[in-house]
Amino acid sequence: MHSPVGKIAHLAVAATLTLWMLAGYAIREEKTFEVTVSIPTPDFYVLPNDPGFLEREQKMGWDINRKTLLPLSTSFDVRNANGGITARLEHEPVLSNGKELISLNVMFNHQLLTLTDTEVVSESVANVGSRVPLKIEAIEPQDGFFAGEYYGSVQIIFDAQLGSG
Repeated sequence: MHSPVGKIAHLAVAATLTLWMLAGYAIREEKTFEVTVSIPTPDFYVLPNDPGFLEREQKMGWDINRKTLLPLSTSFDVRNANGGITARLEHEPVLSNGKELISLNVMFNHQLLTLTDTEVVSESVANVGSRVPLKIEAIEPQDGFFAGEYYGSVQIIFDAQLGSG
């Protein structure tokens, strides 16, 4: 038979172990996140160098001293093993606050994009692949920029051209 002191000691140890195990679970953290991948064909791709660029909302900065919007810039890796690459805008790129509009200039590889196809990467450059810049600049309205929260989107369509070879 166990003595009362032994039973108390045994219960104390059991209680301590139980509390320690419960405390261990009380501080556990779990993290869940999405993982995706887009593996391009080796013959044609136009991909941002920053893989999160297209998934995140891009914010244009405001230069308070010059009272202007700062351009957005990033770079893209491009390749077309069979010719050059053209690009065009799906719609006129603008920012809007519901009342005011701010037009945007979109330049890909230093070429101003419009609603019609423009060659943005020549056949010789596209054939070996290259890293080229994308730059989006606000066009200051005639009456200047008005305060507000502005939103918009830029949609660029890239096409692989068949080369001369």
